[in-house]
Amino acid sequence: MKFQDYYERLGVEKTATDDEIKKQYRRLARKYHPDVSKENDAEEKFKLVKEAYEVLKDKEKRKMYDQMGHNKDGSAFNPPPDFDFNQHQQAHGGGQHYSHFDGGDFSDFFENMFGDRGAGFRQQRTRDRKGEDAHVKLTITLEEAYKGDKKTVQLQEPHTAANGQVSYETKKLNIKIPAGVTNGQKIRLKGQGNPGVGHGAKGDMYITVNIAPNKEFSLEGKNIGYTLAIAPWEAALGAEINCPTLGGAIKLKIAPNSESGKKLRLKGRGMPGKTPGDEIVTLKVVLPKADTDEAKAFYKKMKEELDFNPRQA
Repeated sequence: MKFQDYYERLGVEKTATDDEIKKQYRRLARKYHPDVSKENDAEEKFKLVKEAYEVLKDKEKRKMYDQMGHNKDGSAFNPPPDFDFNQHQQAHGGGQHYSHFDGGDFSDFFENMFGDRGAGFRQQRTRDRKGEDAHVKLTITLEEAYKGDKKTVQLQEPHTAANGQVSYETKKLNIKIPAGVTNGQKIRLKGQGNPGVGHGAKGDMYITVNIAPNKEFSLEGKNIGYTLAIAPWEAALGAEINCPTLGGAIKLKIAPNSESGKKLRLKGRGMPGKTPGDEIVTLKVVLPKADTDEAKAFYKKMKEELDFNPRQA
């Protein structure tokens, strides 16, 4: 079992006051909370910070922890024989028992020191274990990702009987898709994962969103791409054209002498969010076909009257 340096974990001195410990915990909890954090392993870091604060915020637990020594985090540690925090606490006038902690959220070090059976708490943890997290992929359309939506998914939830036999029960979950969700984003549903062992809590459910390709629009991060076809005279003379966006068509002004491949940016017309994306419109000049005598005559007249060589333009 490894010693856990809770002071180092929170980034405070051993002499830190209760207010300093609380202030630092709140800062780190906001940084690593799995619902908002973009840090790698945010959920695991959040649990580590939570465990450190659970000890240092409590006078009895902190006093007992300090008596065990301030070792280097990660070094080997073994509690004294028959060590039991609750017995120690009662002997020193404390009456509260710490039997409400979920073993899945705290380290072996914590459980051995502060679990309701002291060094024997690991045996209880074996019987009561938090369920495993479940992972599901959900494919939605680009329009659903843009506007937000509600989806219902069906899952097969495992249940283990006393004899060890596993059965499965169909479970329906209603999922709210937030407007502006990005491709690959995970939505966490707390307590909707696999059942725990014994009295262990359920795990969490993680929904990974997959946005299906769209025939008209492309998706690049928060930006939307769209190719707008225009006629040669619209490109040459300029025009005002209805341009599709995911939020509805808008008037787009085409400047005279615009060329095929020119990009126009529609600010804020991409995926919604705190900082919305843009729509990037790429112009594509489409030539009419010379499939009639009149059309062929028109192209010949253009050739004769316009001094134009595209390879010298």
